[in-house]
Amino acid sequence: MKFCLIDQISEIHPGERISAIKCLTLAEEYLQDHFPRFPVMPGVLMLEAMTQTGAWLVRVTNNFSHSTTVLKEARNVKYGNFVEPGEMLVVKAELIKMDGNLASLKVSGEVAGNVAVSSRIVLESSNSSGTDEPNVTDLNAIRVLKLQYELLNRQQASV
Repeated sequence: MKFCLIDQISEIHPGERISAIKCLTLAEEYLQDHFPRFPVMPGVLMLEAMTQTGAWLVRVTNNFSHSTTVLKEARNVKYGNFVEPGEMLVVKAELIKMDGNLASLKVSGEVAGNVAVSSRIVLESSNSSGTDEPNVTDLNAIRVLKLQYELLNRQQASV
């Protein structure tokens, strides 16, 4: 993951659902080019925030057994409202079905209770080894993911 579009995981129930937060600020570099006089979070980045949120749910549900979780399919993506600097995008994902290395999720992003984006996505998990058994490279990536998860989920860890 090159960049993280999730600032905090506010709630997680492995195998069921997750809720995460993205606080949009004017410091986001892409806002300088994306409608400079009317800065809003690009739709593709809202979809990416939902993908990243869903990926955390899948990783935790699978006990971090894979080094990579990627978007395989996005269906029925609907955009409702803009996300502007100073607003908080609350991203929710609900696990619908797990089938091997594929996970189907219902995802949404809301601002002040209003739906900004929603979709059904399919995520695919894998290891660079090409098997379910992680190799050394996978284990290093998984270690980094676990550290990132601890940082994102610090509210839950302190309770």
